[in-house]
Amino acid sequence: MAALVLDHALLAEGWAADVRIEVADGVITEVRSAAPHDGAEHVPGIAVPGMPNLHCHAFQKGMAGLAERRGPVHDSFWTWREVMYRFLRVLTPDDVEAIAAYTYMEMLEAGFTAVGEFHYLHHGPDGRPYNDIAELMVRIAAAATQTGMGLTLLPSFYAQGGFGGAPPTTRQRRFITDPETFLRVVERAREIAAELPDAHVGIAPHSLRAVTPDALRVLLGAVKSGPIHIHAAEQTQEVNDCIAALGARPVEWLIANASVDARWCLVHATHMTERETEALDRSGAVAGLCPLTEANLGDGIFNAEQYIAARGRFGIGSDSNIELDAAAELRQLEYNQRLRQRARNVLALREGESVGRRVYEDALAGGTQALGRAIGSIKPGQRADIVVLDAEHPDLAGSRGDLWLDKYIFVAGRRLVRTVFVGGVKVVDGGAHKSRALIADGYRKIMARLADNA
Repeated sequence: MAALVLDHALLAEGWAADVRIEVADGVITEVRSAAPHDGAEHVPGIAVPGMPNLHCHAFQKGMAGLAERRGPVHDSFWTWREVMYRFLRVLTPDDVEAIAAYTYMEMLEAGFTAVGEFHYLHHGPDGRPYNDIAELMVRIAAAATQTGMGLTLLPSFYAQGGFGGAPPTTRQRRFITDPETFLRVVERAREIAAELPDAHVGIAPHSLRAVTPDALRVLLGAVKSGPIHIHAAEQTQEVNDCIAALGARPVEWLIANASVDARWCLVHATHMTERETEALDRSGAVAGLCPLTEANLGDGIFNAEQYIAARGRFGIGSDSNIELDAAAELRQLEYNQRLRQRARNVLALREGESVGRRVYEDALAGGTQALGRAIGSIKPGQRADIVVLDAEHPDLAGSRGDLWLDKYIFVAGRRLVRTVFVGGVKVVDGGAHKSRALIADGYRKIMARLADNA
């Protein structure tokens, strides 16, 4: 049992002062405002629920920046993908663990306290399985344990090289499984998760271009519980190829054929018609938005104004991990809409409403649903995942209430993150992770070796 007293905290019912929370086995058991400090650890600052990161490919942090050189043709997601394939040629399990540990550490320092690891890197560089079929998920779990990051494992099924059951290329051989093997991977993921304090497992059919309709039906029939994540409608070429192969757009096809409901997270969903947007809202699924990566790849802009106005559920993810900052993802989400609409404060729903609080609370709810864990709110029964902002930072001078969130998201970002608790355990103090030096040194050595072998 532990007790914390927070100077200010964003609770389900709003802002409160002198908030005392009791924590047992990582879970909040009691919350009281205007409470005494007796016997509790005083945590100065402004506390908000930790943000879930619903979409991450941790290994891609190691290639951040490698694709920022113009190629001989029009660059796009598809040319970026070629850089990824080259990066994977020499990546070892030790590399994956070191990169994931550094990635998760940076996430924690940047306001994320839980991650959905969309894991499609299964095999060795030659395509052969490791002795432990889930060796690389073991390494992901080790990185989460080392850093304290809350984890939802999302083993990804990837079987085809393109729509219509096109055979995979040799460059994709580290990803490829068949349905039977994949279900063994899922069972192994559950064993791995059971060894962590509060991990969860779902599945992630990679995309309609990598999974045939028949294979998707097999997976959905075999896995009856847990989150289901899938890439959908990220690029216009994907949409056009889907229409040619399946006779419908990706989101349209999924809604009509896959019984999409609250278990689902459609990652990106960038290119939807108005009808698809309305259908996704009605389904109860979550739109998994990754604004920084989507901007970096030139994917396009999600129609957030219509979707959020209809109360569609969304969360945010860091995807390729080019920049790790929960506030920056939300800022990019709003700024994309401003550029698209040539307007300001697009995602607020009513006059006088704080955009920062609106998008922060909506992303908490959507991310929590997508990861299938009891997180996202400071209340009894939830994991004690809490981010504390620096009340003494000059950018917050004179601020109160929702203005704190507006300053966090639109002004200072991760520079405001002072203290982070995951399951009631302090993992970030004074803005730095407790194991920063060790993890950063390991990452530095791995990256130097990868550069030498590039």
